[in-house]
Amino acid sequence: MIYTCTIAPSIDYTTFLPEFEIGALNRSDEVYFYPGGKGINVSRVLKRLHVESTAIAFAGGFTGAYIEQFLQNEGIHTDFIESNEITRINVKIKATQETELNGPGLVMNEEQQHLLLKRISLMKKGDWFVLAGSLPKNLTHSFLYELANKCNEKGLNFVLDTSGPALRELIQFKPFLIKPNIEELGELFNTHIATKEEALTYAKKLVQQGVQHVIVSMGGEGALLVTNEIAILAEVPRNKVVNTVGSGDSLVSGFLASYSQDQDARKAFQYGVASGSATAFRSDLCEKEDVDSLLDQVTLTLIHEQDVKK
Repeated sequence: MIYTCTIAPSIDYTTFLPEFEIGALNRSDEVYFYPGGKGINVSRVLKRLHVESTAIAFAGGFTGAYIEQFLQNEGIHTDFIESNEITRINVKIKATQETELNGPGLVMNEEQQHLLLKRISLMKKGDWFVLAGSLPKNLTHSFLYELANKCNEKGLNFVLDTSGPALRELIQFKPFLIKPNIEELGELFNTHIATKEEALTYAKKLVQQGVQHVIVSMGGEGALLVTNEIAILAEVPRNKVVNTVGSGDSLVSGFLASYSQDQDARKAFQYGVASGSATAFRSDLCEKEDVDSLLDQVTLTLIHEQDVKK
């Protein structure tokens, strides 16, 4: 089973309008209310790719209830942990430029931390645990270490799609997969990465530290996969980008959907990039037929193995 964990979910209120003027009345052409959060996005896309998962999230109030019911209506298994806080609403304004207004995330208390660890302890060897999205600032080093250690003790495939200090600290536990974008990759090494060659160099460093699969997303420039055996550059399909929200999460979903069935990293990478691109070309997350139609348009270039092992 694939378990996704979203500590700070949201309702994403996404509005489309021709222009957005600050300090004036703006009228939307269309609006959407979607459950938000990186782990939730992963579960939603997995379902559309015909792969089952269980969405773990911390949620409360009428907004939390809306998110859980929305996922259940889509046929997604949920295992929500109740919060006394009302789950936030994030505003996404799509006009000539994208503007976002995100509410504050959850502050996890000790009881909630214990409940999450308990859920991990009930998972089985070979299951997948996807920790995705921003993490509360109040989480201690000891809790993060306990969480990662428990994943390793249980023999789980630990997938990490977060950023900042938590990502830097958890790398030492040799996760199965991490997916930084090029800016987040630079932050890990306190540097600025401007080229694909530089991205390859630093992705290799993460593999040398024990990360099994590193995927670096680079927007319109494509994506990079580095493991101990291979390094592959993917060129993304060309089309009109409608919505970038959830594109990276869809990449993770596509990779896991494919890899969990075939254990073929190259094939999974191609499917993941197609999934991320398919979401970017829609107002909502991708559907399987969208992904399948783009698969042949994802061009993979194998970088010589000796370059990876230097």
